[in-house]
Amino acid sequence: MVKVLEHYHLGENNYKIVFEVPELVKKAQPGQFVVLRISEEGERIPMSIGDMDPEKGSLTVIYQVIGKTTALMATLKPGEHIMDCVGPLGNPSHVDKKGKYMVIGGGIGIAPVHPAAKKARENGNEVFGIIGARTKDLLFFEDEMRKACDHLYVCTDDGSYGEKGFVTDVLKRLIDEGNKPDFILAIGPVPMMKAVCATSKPYDIETWVSVNPIMIDGTGMCGACRVSVGGITKFGCVDGPDFDGHLLDFDELTSRLRMYHQMEKESMEQFEKKQPCYIGLKESSKKSA
Repeated sequence: MVKVLEHYHLGENNYKIVFEVPELVKKAQPGQFVVLRISEEGERIPMSIGDMDPEKGSLTVIYQVIGKTTALMATLKPGEHIMDCVGPLGNPSHVDKKGKYMVIGGGIGIAPVHPAAKKARENGNEVFGIIGARTKDLLFFEDEMRKACDHLYVCTDDGSYGEKGFVTDVLKRLIDEGNKPDFILAIGPVPMMKAVCATSKPYDIETWVSVNPIMIDGTGMCGACRVSVGGITKFGCVDGPDFDGHLLDFDELTSRLRMYHQMEKESMEQFEKKQPCYIGLKESSKKSA
């Protein structure tokens, strides 16, 4: 059993949850992920690591309520427990000395670029950060990212906060101003990562992305998380989650992510009817400081 230390509502469907897993955080590195299981009968869901505190033995996960399991997780209170938290899984991100190192986080993807930015800076890189979301309410970790980066740029699609536009607009502007990065790590929605790669490719900037495909065991046994990279089949859990974005087949990834969309929708609707306890939870949840 894994204890919940903190749980906050960040805005709209976004939540921050902190688990007590001292042995896990001693080994975890930026870019790796964990697999959570809420109850013995529950599904196993992969989650990126948003932050780690080895001294406190705590691990932070930022998640979005999009289905039955995440809706159930949103009802958890500090002091309660989930069944298990398995990890660290996957390979660490490239955070070695690159020079001008850029992290780009979109939406929930802001969380996993945070530890990568911190480590890249520790390793002597000049770190540029770009974080973006649809609206101001969906932004988080701004203060944490300012501490982790040498330069941080914030944007929103609707212009409600920071620069108006997409992360790719900021990326293009920085390149045109002479701040071409030597390396980019982009994490966020698939369309965003695809757009970042399309923007960076003409400039021959090494660009890696982190994928979160359909996953079951997280150990390379089931093959559900397969992706195509340069025409070669890779497994997201053991070969990734980071891959060269200029070689990744984004269209195939998008198609596979939609495979169970209708079933997930029906499962969520059934959950809402049987478990109305989470309805209105966002309004009564404690906001993050």
